[in-house]
Amino acid sequence: MSTPFATIPDDGTPLRVVVVGAGGMGRAWLRTVEESPLVELAGIVDLDLDAARAGAASIGRPDLPVGAGTAQLASDVGAQAVINVTIPVAHHPVTTEALAAGLPVLGEKPVASTVAQGLSLAAASELTGQLFMVSQSRRYNRHLFEAKRLASGSLGAVGIVSAEFFKAPHFGGFRDAMDHPLLLDMAIHQFDMARFLLDADPVSVFCEEYNPSWSWYSGDAGATAIFEMTGGERFVFTGSWCSPGRETSWNAAWRISGEHGTVLWDGDNEPILDAELGADASGFSGVAAENPGQEIAGSLRDFVAALRTGSTPMGQVHQNIMSLAMVEAAILSASIGTRVSVDALLEESYAEAVLAERDPAVLEVLKSWTSVRSALAGESVAL
Repeated sequence: MSTPFATIPDDGTPLRVVVVGAGGMGRAWLRTVEESPLVELAGIVDLDLDAARAGAASIGRPDLPVGAGTAQLASDVGAQAVINVTIPVAHHPVTTEALAAGLPVLGEKPVASTVAQGLSLAAASELTGQLFMVSQSRRYNRHLFEAKRLASGSLGAVGIVSAEFFKAPHFGGFRDAMDHPLLLDMAIHQFDMARFLLDADPVSVFCEEYNPSWSWYSGDAGATAIFEMTGGERFVFTGSWCSPGRETSWNAAWRISGEHGTVLWDGDNEPILDAELGADASGFSGVAAENPGQEIAGSLRDFVAALRTGSTPMGQVHQNIMSLAMVEAAILSASIGTRVSVDALLEESYAEAVLAERDPAVLEVLKSWTSVRSALAGESVAL
């Protein structure tokens, strides 16, 4: 089976990249890129050229090329890939431009502002034959991998996975004014981590949002969502962004409950297994789980490995769209007060994507899909 995206053979030199977006998260990526031997920072793109120059100066490279156009600067400096760290509303246009220019893209989450735009980007990735990977950075955590290993090796059938997230950050700025600050800006991490732990996708969700009387957010800062997953499991998320005292990890606190026991993970330390004596451990090994790297450094390593070897990275666009679909479905459920089918949401998003698509070639790819689920499973990707 051939690779559904173009590879860049390893010639012994670092992969040349441009970073698009020089804001706060952009600065974090600039530092990560500078520290990695796998990549070489060739330039910074930002509509605000002063911000781009400041970003270059912040890493001690004031003479680094900067520009306002992604494809143009990448061409000027001979970049081989793009790291898109723009705000969510810019994810679709920036990634579309890069893919059309023949450049693979590693983008910050979410994949796009909407599932419909995400489907457009999946089709554009198919059309151009270029990799688009979303950096779902909290998957890259050794303890998360270990929790999954323990659960799959000792618990038997898993029935329930729960995540509790309680923090009280005073961000200021746009988050305080968002309609759905917790679900839109944070819960996608836990939703995506649950998909990883279960190797499953969402079927449906019932969600309630609320805002405690003392909340400093305009929108709902609390939510509880119950997802049915494709294996029949339930994933339960309960969280609040205005809960001071005994706060959880940013990764949340997890319980994986199965036929023969439980795995607990506090989000920061080694997970704990409590299984029945004599439980079937046929899939269990005493060898520790692999180390995927840590957060954005791990996703950068995964991206480069995929381009060099053709391996499928976590966060490949077709796979990652389901994490954003969980967010949209949860918000819809909370707004209408009833259970929401994820397939129905996907089909509505697909119809929206077809109506909104302005690139005839991308539209042709979208129309070639037999179903959204099959397309996202890779069945429509040219092999």
